[in-house]
Amino acid sequence: LVFTVFIPSLCIYSFLNPFHHPHSSSFLSALHFHFLPSLRHQKWEEISVMDERNTPMRTYQVCNVMEANQNNWLRTRHISREGAQRVYIEIKFTLRDCNSLPGVPGTCKETFNMYYYESNNANLWFIKESQYVKIDTIAADESFTQVDVGDRVMKLNTEVRDISNLSKKGFYLAFQDLGACIALVSVRVFYKKCPLTVLNLAQFPDTITGGDTALVEVHGVCVNASEEFEPPKMYCSADGGWLVPIGRCVCKPGFEENKDICQPCRPGTYKASATDAYCTKCPPHSSSPQEQAVECICEKGYYRADTDPRSMACTRPPSAPENPITTVNETCVTLEWSPPRDTGGRGDITYSLHCRKCSGDGRKCAPCGSSIHFVPRQFGLASATVLVTDLQPDSNYSFTIESQNGVSDLSPTPRGSVVINVTTSQTVSVVLKERRSKDSVTLAWQGPERPNGVIVEYEVIYYEKNQREQNYTVLKTRSNMMTVDGLKPGTTYVFRVRARTDGGYGSYGGEIELETSHEGCGLILHCGYIKAKQDPDEEKMQFQHVKLPGSRTYIHPHTYEDPNQAVRDFAKEIDASNIRIERVIGAGEFGEVCSGRLRVQGKREIYVAIKSLKAGYSDTQRRDFLSEASIMGQFDHPNIIRLEGVVTKCKPVMIITEFMENGSLDTFLKKHDGQFTVIQLVGMLRGIASGMKYLSDMSYVHRDLAARNILVNSNLVCKVSDFGLSRVLEDDPEAAYTTRGGKIPIRWTAPEAIAYRKFTSASDVWSYGIVMWEVISYGERPYWEMSNQDVIKAIDEGYRLPAPMDCPVVLHQLMPKFGQIVTILDKLIRNPASLRELANSSAWSDAPTPDFSVSTVDEWLEAIKMGQYKENFSSAGYVSLDSVLYISVSELAKMGVNLAGHQKKILSSVQSLQTQGTHVQV
Repeated sequence: LVFTVFIPSLCIYSFLNPFHHPHSSSFLSALHFHFLPSLRHQKWEEISVMDERNTPMRTYQVCNVMEANQNNWLRTRHISREGAQRVYIEIKFTLRDCNSLPGVPGTCKETFNMYYYESNNANLWFIKESQYVKIDTIAADESFTQVDVGDRVMKLNTEVRDISNLSKKGFYLAFQDLGACIALVSVRVFYKKCPLTVLNLAQFPDTITGGDTALVEVHGVCVNASEEFEPPKMYCSADGGWLVPIGRCVCKPGFEENKDICQPCRPGTYKASATDAYCTKCPPHSSSPQEQAVECICEKGYYRADTDPRSMACTRPPSAPENPITTVNETCVTLEWSPPRDTGGRGDITYSLHCRKCSGDGRKCAPCGSSIHFVPRQFGLASATVLVTDLQPDSNYSFTIESQNGVSDLSPTPRGSVVINVTTSQTVSVVLKERRSKDSVTLAWQGPERPNGVIVEYEVIYYEKNQREQNYTVLKTRSNMMTVDGLKPGTTYVFRVRARTDGGYGSYGGEIELETSHEGCGLILHCGYIKAKQDPDEEKMQFQHVKLPGSRTYIHPHTYEDPNQAVRDFAKEIDASNIRIERVIGAGEFGEVCSGRLRVQGKREIYVAIKSLKAGYSDTQRRDFLSEASIMGQFDHPNIIRLEGVVTKCKPVMIITEFMENGSLDTFLKKHDGQFTVIQLVGMLRGIASGMKYLSDMSYVHRDLAARNILVNSNLVCKVSDFGLSRVLEDDPEAAYTTRGGKIPIRWTAPEAIAYRKFTSASDVWSYGIVMWEVISYGERPYWEMSNQDVIKAIDEGYRLPAPMDCPVVLHQLMPKFGQIVTILDKLIRNPASLRELANSSAWSDAPTPDFSVSTVDEWLEAIKMGQYKENFSSAGYVSLDSVLYISVSELAKMGVNLAGHQKKILSSVQSLQTQGTHVQV
């Protein structure tokens, strides 16, 4: 009754046969079958037949169905696993329907068994039947009958099985027939691998997948002229696909990236740093005649300072300062000038002064020495003005003012300078004219012998003796005499006089003390402050919290001076005799969690969850334990866990909440993997979003929204829980990243909350996105087995969780506020057809970027919201839009722009400037 079908012969190929990206598989070494001589009833036969094209082929067949107790074995030779931990076996076979065989006893089978034996020995001839490990019992989807044989109808079955966690050099496959009519057509043994690929200038080799669902971490090697920016790595998944690229290589200086390779910069371009993306055109007044330039050479007469960015134009020293002006004030002189007409293309102009004291005829001059002083300084002045003090009166000075910039020291030519000559004024001789009265004094004086210019006026200053700091008077006149009136009788005054010429003020003359006559008397006035009496109604202002109609605001329990008052305000006290504890269902931070019943007066008993505070607690632990009740008691929403009350007047202290039969959402989803419709899953998500909208409207930020903190009741209603203010996350395996404020559940936390501990309703929305991913993937762990540090790096580099299998695209696109989330999910539930399109097959496109025009560096920085760096750019010499066209990451870092996000934003806008002129993308 052996039936031969004309199909390809049994074979295993020894060559590699990679599939298309992202999956790849490799066939294992050549497979040869032979019979096991020590076993009874060896009925397998190697049959040579002709196919429909009369081509010879061979099959292995057995069909000994007329005798009972069949035990026929067929085994391969040793198959090397080639490092694979998981191997797949694909078998193709035909099987005869027992009912189509007349007279066959009831022992006829329509299945056969497949086994394997793992061994380091490649030459085993005999293996005991008991040593084999069973892979599976194989049954046919389609069997053939005698009619099929006549019609030559092929009913070929294909089955694939796998062997996991292999560790020895290889294995043997065996097929056991227990009384069926079978023809083995082909057996293909292979393993899966992630194929060799190049990503982010890093090459990742062929990598055999790990066992089960484990990810294999693979480190990449930088290609040709590139170097590591951050160690590149990816994860090889169990199905042969690459996941989660982290890190990258960058082209070395002088090279730029082009289709996964680094090519040299062309003549006329350069790249100074490996962190720069592309080669850029040489800045003005420079060139690069050869390929692979790391900087451009300055033209003759132009220079680049060591601190200048390589992208900055070459510059030259400035011309001389212009329009010098002097103002003499006694033995001080103020020097002012205008900036040079030609700045040399730079914005870092400074000035230095050199002083020389000259003879009366100006023929002999010598350095001034250290006796004079410059305010604010003599060298490196940023402003075009300086005050020179401690000069000698009636002396001639020559001041040379030099202008310089960052490349002045590199130029062999003298610096641009201007000379100012100054003569200090003489003092005025004061003579008392014999005329004074009880309230006035007449003064007369002689002017300077050699004034510094034409005398414009005289200045008289006087004050009561010993009271100069308290009160003095200044009078001015063009005459060389003055009568001072309004003085006090019998009072001594001090008088001083100086001249002002068109070159400035001269020195004050010697002090003269004069006393008025004693006739008459004076009136002394006493001045003070009278403190007004404060209105008693203004001494205290009490602000009372006023609730608007229909609105509620969350009140933080820690705002209460007495935490017990917060519990009394927001939680109902329950008599412990009304509670019946039935069983322990878990453990909380402060003690056990039990289920039980609560008897409510006038109502039937209800199921509740009971959190108890363990014995030996401190006052702080009691406060923190009850703070959760103070928070929950403020909420009243069908998707927020409901507080029934607290027990605080006896021990143990307890918090009583409604009982959720199905426990936490993540455990519930894993237990029922694939058992819900997409509408049911969206309904769960809608409930969570509705609860979070309620919390958001009350200005409450959850901070730890995750599927493990969502509870599910018997009607699949999801409710937000876990409102502890001081949750101790040290024992939580998810809270593995420490900041100064405690530990954070990295996989559910928004980037700004990780970096700055900035928790808002927006960060709760991020966490909700992770919860959506958990729900659609039936409780799969976010970011799989990646370390928390790798998760942080991946998110910072723009990686986001891919859409789970069979995820509707409309859910994958959902990223607004909680109020909008609830509205959108309601629409999706009412319109199930919108959930048919899956995110895995959708195409995505970026939204258009707004733009507008700018004309200065300051306007440009304001436009891209980087105005805080105006001074950084100005100090570095970037004073025009042209000067920023070739800026790089390394130069931004030197300027103090160290945040990666700010660097990226600035460089992106620079590229826009290069292509669009001053039409800047924001």
